[in-house]
Order: sequence, then C-alpha cells, then structure tokens
Amino acid sequence: LLSQWSTEGEREPLLAPRPPEEQGAQPVNSSRVYGRRWVVLTLFSVLGFLQGMVWNTWGPIQNSAKHAFGFSTTDIAVLVLWGPVGYIPWLLFMWLMDKKGLRVSLLLTAFLMVLGSVLRSVPLTDLQLRRWLIHGGQLLNGLAGPTLMSAGPLLSTTWFAPDQRATATAVASLVGYLGAACSFLIGPLAVPAPNDTQIVNTITHWDPGHIRDRIQLVLYTELGVIAVFFVAVLLYFPSRPPRPPSVAAASQRLSYRSSICRLLSNMRFLMIALAYSVPTGVVAGWSGVLDMILTPVRVSQVDAGWIGFWSILGGCVFGVAMARFADSIRGMLKLILVLMLAGASLAATWFTLTCLTRLTHLPSTKATLYTSCILVGIFINSSVPIFFELFIETVYPVPEGITCGVVTFLSNLFTGLLLFFLTFYFTELSWLNWCLTGSCLFSLLLILFFRESYDRLYLDVFVSV
Repeated sequence: LLSQWSTEGEREPLLAPRPPEEQGAQPVNSSRVYGRRWVVLTLFSVLGFLQGMVWNTWGPIQNSAKHAFGFSTTDIAVLVLWGPVGYIPWLLFMWLMDKKGLRVSLLLTAFLMVLGSVLRSVPLTDLQLRRWLIHGGQLLNGLAGPTLMSAGPLLSTTWFAPDQRATATAVASLVGYLGAACSFLIGPLAVPAPNDTQIVNTITHWDPGHIRDRIQLVLYTELGVIAVFFVAVLLYFPSRPPRPPSVAAASQRLSYRSSICRLLSNMRFLMIALAYSVPTGVVAGWSGVLDMILTPVRVSQVDAGWIGFWSILGGCVFGVAMARFADSIRGMLKLILVLMLAGASLAATWFTLTCLTRLTHLPSTKATLYTSCILVGIFINSSVPIFFELFIETVYPVPEGITCGVVTFLSNLFTGLLLFFLTFYFTELSWLNWCLTGSCLFSLLLILFFRESYDRLYLDVFVSV
C-alpha cells in the first residue's frame, strides 16, 4: 500500500519533458480521461455523505436525545458546533493534501470518521461518561470535514476533463449536504419522539431506555457503513491518474507558502470568499438546529425533519443541474450566482416573516414553511459548486485544495460563531432567521460588485489548442 501513496513529486508538472527515448512513444502534451474517475468520485462522495450524516445526527432528534441522554439545549448546540471546531487545524490538513496528495489525506479522514463513530457507539450505562464519548466522537468526525469539504475541486481537476469539472465538483461538494439531509429523514423516522402514541386511545411517553436503544441502532449502522468504505479507500484510491485529463491539471502550481500569501493578499479573492462563507456558514448552523427554530411555530420533530430533508435535497439536485449548465455554457458563473443569491434573499425574508406571524399576520402554514425553507436550501446549497469553480478561476495557479480549504474554513468559522452565540441566546431564536436573511443580502451585494476572470479556462481552451 505504501507504494500507492503520493510523494513530493506529485506537485511537479505531469507534462514535464521526458527522456528522448520515451518522447517518441506519445505526444508530450497528450491528455486522457479514465473510466476509473467515476469510482474515485464515488468513494470520495460517499465519505462526504457519511461525514455530513454523522455531523447532523443530533439536531433532528434533539427532543429524543434530551429525553434519553439528559442532553440540554446547550449540549445539542455544542454537538453541532464540533463540526466547525474540527476546522481549527485546517492548515495542517491543507498542507497534507498539498504535500502528500488525495490518497493519504482521504485515508486519514476516513480513519478519523471510523474512530469517532466507535466512540459514539460505546454502550456505556454511565450517561455522564457516555455524553463525553459522544462529544469526542462528534469532534473526530468534525476533523474529517476540512478534507472532504475542500478537496472536491482538486479531485475534479485531477481526474476530469474541462467540460466535466463543474459537474464533478458539484457532486463531490454537495453529497456531504445530502448526508445531512438524510439525517433529517433517518433520525426522526428511526427514533421515536418522547410524546408519540404507542397504544390506541392512550397517549404514553416512550421509555428513555427504548429511545436510547433506537439511537444506538442508528449509531451502530453508521459505524458499520463508515468502516466498509474506509476499507474500500484503503484498498483502492489513487491520488492521480497516470496521465492528466487537461493542460490545467498538468501545469505547475504555486507552493504551499506562496499560495497562502497570494490568497491573503488578493482583495478580489477575499471579497468573493466572504460572499461564499457568510451565507453558507450561517445556513449550516441554522439548518443544524432547524428543529429548535420550528418548535415555537408548532412544527413537530418529524415535520421539521422533512422540511430540512427536502431543503437540502433540493439544493443538491439543483446544484448538480446548474453545474452541468455551467459546464456547457462557460464564463457565466457570476450571473448564475447573482440569480441564486437573489432568490435566496427573497426566500429567507419570506421564511423569517412567516415565523413572525404574530407581528406580520402572514399565513404560517405547513405549506408556506415547507416552500420558503426548501427554496432557501435550493438557492444557497446549489451555489456552493459554482462558488468553488469561480474561486479556482480567480486565483489560478493556486492549488485547488488550498483555495477551497481557506474558504471552507471561513464558512465553518461563521457557523461556529453562530452556534457559539446560540449557547447563550437560545430562549428566543428569531434572531437566527434574521441572520440568515442578512447574510444572503450581504453576499448578493458582494457578488454584484465582483469582477470575474477565467484564468484556468483560458489555459485549457487556448493553450491546449
């Protein structure tokens, strides 16, 4: 297995001149795409799916978790907060990705997920110690986030042709959100709420032990699936193909230190980085405690789960569709983002005013809550791969993993700040909805004033010709 790990030479240009005796075999500037790229994309995406599912385990079943483990509202917020906290050592993960490549980075990520799932699943009877293990498991799962949320564009550039890059980025980047969406569905359906009806005409409270057993079943299942895919990555996940799929994939990139300096001194990059990180960071924290937000408007745990599920699923489907559109019509990334963020601003305002029906007198029904919340998820989540592609085009030749590592760190920083304030101000949560609306409007303004450029696309289209 050690022979398959990438080395220092992986950062060298793949199209470097070869010895004269080898140059006659094939053209120096030859490119090729391999069918195995879909296997690589699938393994990476499934790990992202599982990491998102584990991160969002507790928010959708917060009422049941409080009943079974004695969790407080602060506990639920902190369990969600471990995801952003896992980004604190993000520079280390970006360095590892730049120096050792995708294989080593993904193996470490999968191992952290397995170890975290093991800690969460230890069936201790001491609930206080059990709480500490669950928190530790969530932290380890959070440490898997920097690689899985940042490496999608690097994977798409390394393995996919230019006319498939945005689509591959969308799949690799959005499947993690789909995992969080499935938690909204799996948790409430697998784990009974404390006030469910068990006997006909008799309302009874579920025994905490029964709820604990159902949660334990979910934890064991997630552990088993994660272990299977860890073994799959261990057996097969190459860092790069034998030959590059494009000129951009083969070109020399800046060093790690030069890349960080270039990004932090590029005002256009910082501008668009804020446009991405503020709304996506806020919506991640907001969706993680969506059940708590909807409880005051008399939405049940199951209904809140369905709202969260369809919200994120819609964003994933629409995001892949828009990425495919961006692949077919290049040079339109800014226009697509303007339309998405305008829609997100309107939908977030509608949802916020609907939740304040006592003041606004707007109809607060299940249909309006479903519609407005789903639209927020569609517009915000589907913008992620478009943002990623625009980042890479703007700062090329900075490596994709480093670029996306910086912006996803900023996004998780805003998520962490939101959840940190939630631990203090959790009695009345309408301020979370106003933060969501304000973040969308802020991002829209930044994008309107942003000047786009397509340096990588120019290299692929003109230099290759």
